[in-house]
Amino acid sequence: MTQADDLQSEDFGFGTQIRKSPYFDATLRWGAKGFSVYNHMYIPRDFGDPEQNFWNLVNEAILCDVGVERQVEITGPDAAKFAQMLTSRDLSKMAVGQCKYILITNADGGLLNDPILLRLAENHFWISLADSDILLWAQGVAVHSGFDVTIGEPDVSPLQLQGPKSGEVMKALFGDDIMELKYYWLREVELDGIPLIVSRTGWSSELGYELYLRDGSRGDDLWEKIMAAGASFGLQPGHTSSIRRIEGGMLSYHADADSSTNPYELGMDRLVNLDMEADFIGKAALRRIQEEGVSRKQVGLIIEGEPLKGPNSSYWRIEKDGVVIGKVTSAIHSPRLEKNIALAMVASEYGNLGTRVKVVNRSGIVNEVGTENATIVERPFYDPKKSIAAA
Repeated sequence: MTQADDLQSEDFGFGTQIRKSPYFDATLRWGAKGFSVYNHMYIPRDFGDPEQNFWNLVNEAILCDVGVERQVEITGPDAAKFAQMLTSRDLSKMAVGQCKYILITNADGGLLNDPILLRLAENHFWISLADSDILLWAQGVAVHSGFDVTIGEPDVSPLQLQGPKSGEVMKALFGDDIMELKYYWLREVELDGIPLIVSRTGWSSELGYELYLRDGSRGDDLWEKIMAAGASFGLQPGHTSSIRRIEGGMLSYHADADSSTNPYELGMDRLVNLDMEADFIGKAALRRIQEEGVSRKQVGLIIEGEPLKGPNSSYWRIEKDGVVIGKVTSAIHSPRLEKNIALAMVASEYGNLGTRVKVVNRSGIVNEVGTENATIVERPFYDPKKSIAAA
């Protein structure tokens, strides 16, 4: 364990109005230097050099505190029916022990969240959230739904163990049979009496696992046990990598999508099943949007010029022949690709691959240049078939 900085909670001026994860103190001991707020909780965003964090992720493994991915728990006789009402994805063949990436839409077809759904038992589900108040949404929907369900937030806090060496670390922790766990499936386990759900999922586009701690009092123990098991495999403490997630074309809710964005604009048609018998919130609106088509769509961009010094902190407008046609939502320099890559939303008629556009960055000033040339390209930018994560 490294304690070079010996930082304490009070050094950051943390208050009590924002919650801390069970791993909070451990992340400070292991070098967390900066935090942001996600789902009303602190999340580590800085362990030093973000480029080194990226290389640690893609070459060895990193352990990330993602306790901010809060769970909405659905139980009761009608749990499966209620879960289906919340999402446009067909859950009729979802087995116990399976996970699915789902979309939660409002009555207008707008995206409220793009979480992972876990089915722990026949009538027991967790929705593992991106950043939004879906607990309140689900509780409100349940009130007059007519379904016999209980909606709550359990004592569950996930960690992400991600990277090519993550499987070796998992074997050191749980034995060889953990390798039988398939992509997007889960297993209930214990580690020295610590109750866990382990899944083959993660927000990195790399081989990885999520460990859902079911007893918040054991957070420190769990963190230290994982770091000790991973020491010989090069495991490092880290944070979710903006570089890798943009390379992988993964959404960041609020940045790349919000309640005014629909699945068809994002190219997520496969997650909308309008033919299933079951109804879901937003079904009628999404049918209308499908029939009418969309006026904008998400694209990938390669932005020319000097390497970006970090991610964009505001939306950058995109122009074609002097006309504003959209905005950059997430941008970063990829040291592996040696390119500035971005996710963007543009007017549909300008969204063809190879289209040349202008990006006006940071209110017109990036690297002392007012505009940069850019080209619309396919996304994801790296490993488009997700073969690494699914290996």
